[in-house]
Amino acid sequence: MGYFYLFLLVLFSWSCHGLQTYQTQLLLQIRKHLEYPSQLQILDNYNGDLCNLSAMSNLTISCQDNFVTEFKIRGDKVANVSDFNGYAIPSKTLSKTFSIDSLVTTLTRLTSLKVLSLVSLGIWGPLPDKIHRLYSLEFLDLSSNFMFGSIPPQISRMVKLQTLTLDGNYFNDTIPNTLDSLSNLSVLSFRGNRLKGQFPSSICRISSLTDVAMCHNKLSGKLPDLSSLTRLRVLDVRENRLDSELPVMPQGLVTALLAKNLFSGEIPAQFGVLSHLQHLDLSFNQLSGTPPSALFDLPSISYLNLASNVLSGSLPEHLTCGSKLGFVDISNNKFVGDLPSCLDNKSDKRVVKYGGNCLSTDGQQQHQGLYCKEANTRRSGRKTAVLVAIIVVSVLLLMLLAFGILILFQRCRPRRTFETHIRQKVVQDNLTTGVSSEVLANARFISEVAKLGTQGTPICRLFSMEELEEATDNFDSSMFMGEGFTGKLYKGRLENGTYVVIRSLTLQKKYSIQNLKVRLDFLSKLHHPHLVGLLGHCIAGGVQDDSGASKVFLVYDYVPNGNYRMHLSETCPEKVLKWSDRLAILIDVAKAVHFLHTGVIPGVYNNRLKTNNILLDEHRLAKLSDYGMFIIMEENEKLEAGRELKV
Repeated sequence: MGYFYLFLLVLFSWSCHGLQTYQTQLLLQIRKHLEYPSQLQILDNYNGDLCNLSAMSNLTISCQDNFVTEFKIRGDKVANVSDFNGYAIPSKTLSKTFSIDSLVTTLTRLTSLKVLSLVSLGIWGPLPDKIHRLYSLEFLDLSSNFMFGSIPPQISRMVKLQTLTLDGNYFNDTIPNTLDSLSNLSVLSFRGNRLKGQFPSSICRISSLTDVAMCHNKLSGKLPDLSSLTRLRVLDVRENRLDSELPVMPQGLVTALLAKNLFSGEIPAQFGVLSHLQHLDLSFNQLSGTPPSALFDLPSISYLNLASNVLSGSLPEHLTCGSKLGFVDISNNKFVGDLPSCLDNKSDKRVVKYGGNCLSTDGQQQHQGLYCKEANTRRSGRKTAVLVAIIVVSVLLLMLLAFGILILFQRCRPRRTFETHIRQKVVQDNLTTGVSSEVLANARFISEVAKLGTQGTPICRLFSMEELEEATDNFDSSMFMGEGFTGKLYKGRLENGTYVVIRSLTLQKKYSIQNLKVRLDFLSKLHHPHLVGLLGHCIAGGVQDDSGASKVFLVYDYVPNGNYRMHLSETCPEKVLKWSDRLAILIDVAKAVHFLHTGVIPGVYNNRLKTNNILLDEHRLAKLSDYGMFIIMEENEKLEAGRELKV
């Protein structure tokens, strides 16, 4: 009996080892399909457990119970060929003998795979239908390759997907209209393809969506009503051929990029109540009329671009601009009259472009009045024509109604009976009519407006002092990370196990706590893959503090792989980055800076761009820190300067 149990133990050990070996064989087979990319050279002489392989900037392999659950590779074959015709291109794509079907078949054998990212590897060919066999996938990124044809409809069977990214390929068919079965999807990105046809209505039924990006394609027709997507924060459909009027947008929308399409009609008044909207780009369309005044005064708006449309009329003299509005472009339209004072460009806090109109101002080149008169006259003429048409139609309807009443009267009126006789003529006296005296005079069209969800972008979380003291072991010296230009840094571990970085700031007593909370709330809403996220704050003492200053603690995401400066030092040769890695990091930083300059807060450039403020995560992806400190410290520095002058 003892030999039997020993046999079972040996058999079990062999089977576990076989599973691990099988997973390794699959990875080696994938390497062969991808034609031995340099990122997988480590597999040549690596004798250890691949599940314990350290994550690198261009390769990540993670396992659970000896099964591969995460497989990420970033290559160097960038898909930037303008005339790709579906065939292999030397040094750009994989070779002529490459088979995308065989690659996907091998990938489907990694049955526990949850995260798959194959970026810039030169993969070419139509994406096979069998991709849906990766049924456990939650994250799929096949960006910057050479895939073409249609996006397989079977992809809608991958119901666990939360992120689907196919950016920078050459897909040239319509988007499947069955994506609404992806009920867990939050990020849908098809940027930079050649997709055509209409924007699928099924997307409007994926209530979990937060980001939709379809820019740089050839989509046409109508952009549907998106108000049902209550969690949507980012919508990017720039540079397509969409030619409808602007639809109703979800109440929680933060960024809306609709530039370089063929949108027409007036800007809906509903845009003026999007209280979370920060970035709106409607430039280079065919929009007409006068924009809603409320658009300039949205509480969160920081970037507003209405340039190169056919907008006309006069902007209100007492137009109000929101306190966060940092960039406005109304250039190359048909505006007339005076420029409102909040757009007069005298404030250093706001950049305003208004050239190419017919405004009565000396700044920025304007056209002669006749240039805009035609547009405004045409607009006035259209209004008159519409009014005349309404009157004519109303008169015709009244005439038809009167004619109908007359016919009804004649049919319902009892006939008078005449009897002719030699001796008598009888006329019926009891004449009756069945005609109602009530006539419908007015008709009202009642539009039932659905109440949009009040759940917006989460505000900055308020931590208690006890939470931070517990997270840092009462700010023990072992948790101290260093002291920068804007305060001391501590590493902490929250109750749920999340690691964070806590920055301690000292602010002047007269610093407005209300203003501070507004600024922190604003910064916490800046979400970008290459920015260190602000999770929350703690204000110790508050406005009632009688000491000379207030203590403020900012809680950030923890980025574990040090800063860029550490990886440039020759004193640690094992950490020194290759030039290709350095270039990738600088590109990531450029994306973050571009987002800060043009996407959120244009005109504010004091983001302390230094090598020790560029942090690297476990995948060596760059994240910029200290980017919003100028917004917080600006008022504090003014108070300190005033205090010194008094002294």
